[in-house]
Amino acid sequence: MKLVSYDSDQGLRPGFLYGEDVFSLNGALRAAGLAISAELPSVRAFLEAHGDRLSQVAEVVTPALAAGTVPAVGPVSSVRLGPPVADPAKVLCVGLNYSDHVGETGRALPTHPDIFAKFASSLIGANDPIDRSDVTDNLDFEGELAIVMGRACSRVAEDDALGYVAGLSVLNDITARDLQYRGTQWLAGKALDNATPFGPAVVTLDEIGDPQSLDIRTTVNGAQVQASNTRHMIFSVAHIVAYISQFLTLKPGDVIATGTPEGIGAKRNPPLWLRPGDAVEVVLEKVGTLTNKIA
Repeated sequence: MKLVSYDSDQGLRPGFLYGEDVFSLNGALRAAGLAISAELPSVRAFLEAHGDRLSQVAEVVTPALAAGTVPAVGPVSSVRLGPPVADPAKVLCVGLNYSDHVGETGRALPTHPDIFAKFASSLIGANDPIDRSDVTDNLDFEGELAIVMGRACSRVAEDDALGYVAGLSVLNDITARDLQYRGTQWLAGKALDNATPFGPAVVTLDEIGDPQSLDIRTTVNGAQVQASNTRHMIFSVAHIVAYISQFLTLKPGDVIATGTPEGIGAKRNPPLWLRPGDAVEVVLEKVGTLTNKIA
């Protein structure tokens, strides 16, 4: 399944992306015969209710969508998608998780995942403009795989960790490098309002397979600036989830960005900073594409 949040007269609503069309999540659940006592207001609410049985939901919802018994909201090309989880309780990020990226920064390889945080206020949709807010001259890109949790998760073993993951998405960890390095903490450079593209969908793991075998690439104005594969991650998806769960309870809808490969603008000679009008695209195999312009 592909879970999305789409714009409507009532604000963002939860939906399914099937083929090239967006469908109401609540409408699809009703058509599939899944009783819901009240409308689910968000993808996070759906995961809280059904994150422990996504495969069973897919078994009945997918045929209903394929049969055409659920009217489409519209083609995805004409429906604005917000962040697929617009209201996560936590947005966590892993820094320095590809060895080539660690090399370009001149740092030593980490022995444990380096964790920092963003906020939901930073998240935007897969085609939304990136708001520079005129706060930085050093705006940078970081194409990443994002984990979305499906079940509450505390102190799990690495071998069991993927069972708590709802699916994967794409995230561009847009960073103001000048703000990032003004102090010892990264938050100021990482948490810009309306500046973190996320989406277009949460794709459940049954549609993806091995999360450690996916090609990822980033382009700026059509020129490739990053290209790698998730097999080159230092810490795997399962390891990251297990590690974080030892000290922090992960909840349905929580988002974890897993780090970027080499090629960031800050480490180029001369640096490649994003400017108004630039188009940034991040493509993650089997998961989706972000295409955003700098406002």
